[in-house]
Amino acid sequence: MAIPQERVQEDLKLAMKARDAERTSTLRMLLSELKNERIKLGHEVGEEEFLVVVQRGVKQRNDSVEQYRKGGREDLAGKEEREAAVLASYLPEQVSPAEVRAAVEELVRAEGLSGPSGLGKVMQAVLPRFKGRFDGKTLQQIAREVLGS
Repeated sequence: MAIPQERVQEDLKLAMKARDAERTSTLRMLLSELKNERIKLGHEVGEEEFLVVVQRGVKQRNDSVEQYRKGGREDLAGKEEREAAVLASYLPEQVSPAEVRAAVEELVRAEGLSGPSGLGKVMQAVLPRFKGRFDGKTLQQIAREVLGS
């Protein structure tokens, strides 16, 4: 498999040839963020760091979508959603909420957790298991439902 950053550069070339302006700008922004990350780390961005940068981009766009919708700016929300979809294509296959719920329920039963006090333990145990394949915010929501808090 190609190094993720090289794949982004190849996809950027294809997007430019196809004159896909939105995809081109999104990929350029991603390459810029990867360069900034490389400078911050002081070494080449590895696969783990690449996933962190991409996840951060997806999360930022999803947060923006929420804000734009609250402000009645559906046009901007749509643009952010499309950018998030481009970035999400670089993430590993996502886990279904049902799978995550099953893992949370299993942990809660095994550990005898309940209420808000168990939330930290659930997050600490389940988040690394699905790293890069599931959104932490949604995991927290599922954990709260299962814990009854």
